[in-house]
Amino acid sequence: MSTKEKLLEDLLLEEDTVKQNEIILFNDDVNTFDHVINTLIHACDHTPEQAEQCSIIVHYKGKCTVKTGPYEDLKPRCSKLLQAGLSAEIV
Repeated sequence: MSTKEKLLEDLLLEEDTVKQNEIILFNDDVNTFDHVINTLIHACDHTPEQAEQCSIIVHYKGKCTVKTGPYEDLKPRCSKLLQAGLSAEIV
């Protein structure tokens, strides 16, 4: 096994061990598109285009992953979504 192959193998193993959590946003019949978009921009640092796309996916599919990362980063973001009246959870 060459050094290059060994480094690549080690890198792939390291990537597998990093746990990425997700914030899942769920559809509801209460919040407007504008409210969802503005909340995603504020809580998840989305661009307006990204927030709009997520809101459309949530509307038609029922749910959408809106942010991925370590739990410590996602917890306060999910709390902001919940405080704004949206339905979300970290998985």
